[in-house]
Amino acid sequence: PPAEQCEKGSDLQTVRYILRHNQRLRNESIRYWSNIPFITMPLSRAHGKSFAHRSELKHAKRIVVKLGSAVVTRGDECGLALGRLASIVEQVSMLQNQGREMMIVTSGAVAFGKQRLRHEILLSQSVRQALHSGQSQLKDMAIPVLEARACAAAGQSGLMALYEAMFTQYSICAAQILVTNLDFHDEQKRRNLNGTLHELLRMNIVPIINTNDAVVPPPEPNSDLQGVNVISVKDNDSLAARLAVEMKTDLLIVLSDVEGLFDSPPGSDDAKLIDIFYPGDQQSVTFGTKSRVGMGGMEAKVKAALWALQGGTSVVIANGTHPKISGHVITDIVEGKKVGTFFSEVKPAGPTVEQQGEMSRAGGRTLAALQPEQRAEIIYRLADLLTDQREEILLANKKDLEEAENKGRLALPLLKRLSLSTSKLNSLAIGLRQIAASSQDSVGRIIRRTRIAKDLELEQVTVPIGVLLVIFESRPDCLPQVSALAIASGNGLLLKGGKEAAYSNQILHHLTQEALSIHGVKDAVQLVNTREEVEDLCRLDKLIDLIIPRGSSQLVRNIQKAAKGIPVMGHSEGICHVYVDTDASVEKVTRIIRDSKCEYPAACNALETLLIHRDLLRTPLFDQIIDMLRVEQVKIHAGPKFASYLTFSPSEVKSLRTEYGDLECCIEVVDSVQEAVEHIHKYGSSHTDVIITENEKTAEFFLQHVDSACVFWNASTRFSDGYRFGLGAEVGISTSRIHARGPVGIEGLLTTKWLLRGDNHVVSDFSEHGSMKYLHESLPLPQRNTN
Repeated sequence: PPAEQCEKGSDLQTVRYILRHNQRLRNESIRYWSNIPFITMPLSRAHGKSFAHRSELKHAKRIVVKLGSAVVTRGDECGLALGRLASIVEQVSMLQNQGREMMIVTSGAVAFGKQRLRHEILLSQSVRQALHSGQSQLKDMAIPVLEARACAAAGQSGLMALYEAMFTQYSICAAQILVTNLDFHDEQKRRNLNGTLHELLRMNIVPIINTNDAVVPPPEPNSDLQGVNVISVKDNDSLAARLAVEMKTDLLIVLSDVEGLFDSPPGSDDAKLIDIFYPGDQQSVTFGTKSRVGMGGMEAKVKAALWALQGGTSVVIANGTHPKISGHVITDIVEGKKVGTFFSEVKPAGPTVEQQGEMSRAGGRTLAALQPEQRAEIIYRLADLLTDQREEILLANKKDLEEAENKGRLALPLLKRLSLSTSKLNSLAIGLRQIAASSQDSVGRIIRRTRIAKDLELEQVTVPIGVLLVIFESRPDCLPQVSALAIASGNGLLLKGGKEAAYSNQILHHLTQEALSIHGVKDAVQLVNTREEVEDLCRLDKLIDLIIPRGSSQLVRNIQKAAKGIPVMGHSEGICHVYVDTDASVEKVTRIIRDSKCEYPAACNALETLLIHRDLLRTPLFDQIIDMLRVEQVKIHAGPKFASYLTFSPSEVKSLRTEYGDLECCIEVVDSVQEAVEHIHKYGSSHTDVIITENEKTAEFFLQHVDSACVFWNASTRFSDGYRFGLGAEVGISTSRIHARGPVGIEGLLTTKWLLRGDNHVVSDFSEHGSMKYLHESLPLPQRNTN
């Protein structure tokens, strides 16, 4: 349940609720864990060097989770955030049951004890007041300031009992260890502590470690870090770091009440979350005040993290209080997702993806400010480079193909998409020149002019969307196409290609930047080569304005699911239909069906379902269709109605909503053009649908009633393509019901802004007793350059 629900009402009732809730979770979790292998990756590694990248965190075997006071305690600092704590225990239990060795360094004893002591004091005062006054008046009862050591003494047993009760629901045993600074400085005590922890881990027990606040002396100022090899246990941050290094831990997760480390105090106007922090970057950070509770602030956390990092333990500082992420923050970190701030000793050679996003935005704005002729010149130059550097491009592509074939990780249709050829490069160059020629007045074009009032004129003009993120698989030819469209529309561009096309993408991006350099806008197009997962890129809503996926339907669905606050333009499936009407031409039917299905069956605009009018069954035309498909080795799946007409039918289709992407298709029977339209609306993907008929009235009904991005009459589905439409190229095909639908060219990458030019105009002049009146007159538009 949400933490805020668990923080209300009596703690006893809440604990009982938590336990019942977690019992249900346990039942579900056990079933889940039993269906997957516990260890799906090697978890043992030689300690001594921290992980260099987030993606390696999934290999962490021994993990310390540090829970800050702000995470464990309630907002009123009196009592525990039980719902949040239950969620953390659930995540730790899940990782423990995967075969990892989990340890928890926890705060909360003081807060728990404070709650108990306040309750006892109130009860005691109310009894005394009732004895003296004869009535229980609880007004004006002052609660004395409670000493922290007393609170810790009263709270430690209750805190541990709560942890034990929660872990028991997952069949996990927990053990409490209280330590002080002396336990680390006394060699014998340190060996004893180390041996105890190792023995607990060997027995699959989760140690719960806390500073013994009941006896610990007051902290000395600035004594938490005293040199390279010594760390004083001043608070739980330094305790967690010391413990992590002592136990040769792979990963230390520090949970606090902020998202991670910012370059300036969180909440300030220019504060930016630091994704990866490197030793030596302290000078670039301005620290604020410490958290509302606890003894350590962010500066203490960073010092402790750097000390642990130097000792060979990787560190992540993240938010453990946010209700939307606290339920999976620990598991997300271990899975390598971009959560919080990751501390690494290995600095990447190039810029981070955040830096690339900022460079792309700045470069895009400069690009948009160029003259149309200058943008066209860049695209013409890129087209020339594709042909001039043909041999280098094909050599790089050959490396990609050889690696893919040797590893056997790509199916034949994907290998075909990966392959480049001289003819493909020539076609690319032709398409780019078309884009350059058609883009002269794309940006800054006036599409509406209105005279609001005398000397007050309004214009609506086209402008770039901003920064585009295009993610593509096995399609290196996509890179120059999309780059040219982004250049023509004045957009910044981030490109994330598949690793199977790494060599091809690298040289094509180099040529793109070479072309951009002729007008000093090299940074406008960036190729993301870091280890960022696609899901992490989709969270960069402050850097990216539109995501365009180019790849499998599974890729598109994953991106649509992962995108957080960023619109996604594309289509998840290409289930294209061809309907053969009773008035269809015999000569046209087989040609159009063959081209739609067999010319390139892996394409998203290939035929997947063939709808036949019932009256055409058992006719020569129907026989010709079947014979042609057999000759082309197309596997036929029968729809339910089609199968009912046959004594011996092909295999019945499992689903009428299937994109085969191969030499396979479904055949189904319909009774009329109206039924064909209904079938398409029910099972189609709004991509491309075709009617073959000589009846103009029937064709027009089909064209007007089918609600797809592309609807054709007597033409192959394969014409649904930006190049064939004369757009030069396409950034993708959109089936979304937004401004851009079908093959998306330059126009689909533009939005608009309003320009109002006045002369000392104010709204109050247009009031009932004002001196001015609205005119709202439409004004003529400037003539477009159509050359």
